[in-house]
Amino acid sequence: MRKLSIKTRKKREVVDLTDELNSALKHAFADADGICHLAILHTTAALTTADLDPGTDLDMLDAFEAMVPKLDYRHPHNSKHVPDHILSALIGTSVSLPVRRGELVLGTWQRVVLVELDGPRQREAMLSFMRAE
Repeated sequence: MRKLSIKTRKKREVVDLTDELNSALKHAFADADGICHLAILHTTAALTTADLDPGTDLDMLDAFEAMVPKLDYRHPHNSKHVPDHILSALIGTSVSLPVRRGELVLGTWQRVVLVELDGPRQREAMLSFMRAE
């Protein structure tokens, strides 16, 4: 397993991880086929895939925010974080993707992204790889 550190810059943002993941895979598994699994180690961030045409990241963040109702949350630590926790759970905290010859197999416009919901922060993710037989 390999730990990745990702520095976010804004309260909410979408960070493209694709090139960093491909670089890590090429370095460690240059000619391997298999499955890459990435898990974010936080409850106020998420992972998914996305098309990152200009403005799409902001459209995604607006849509995510609209999904969470404005309620009187009961979180004892800080109730302002509850929408961030809910969105992290809804979007998901991990992705598993196919790898061919040490590179992610993605669709034409598909990118692997971290969705920051409570930044700016230093985020950590764990990358693991399972070779195909």
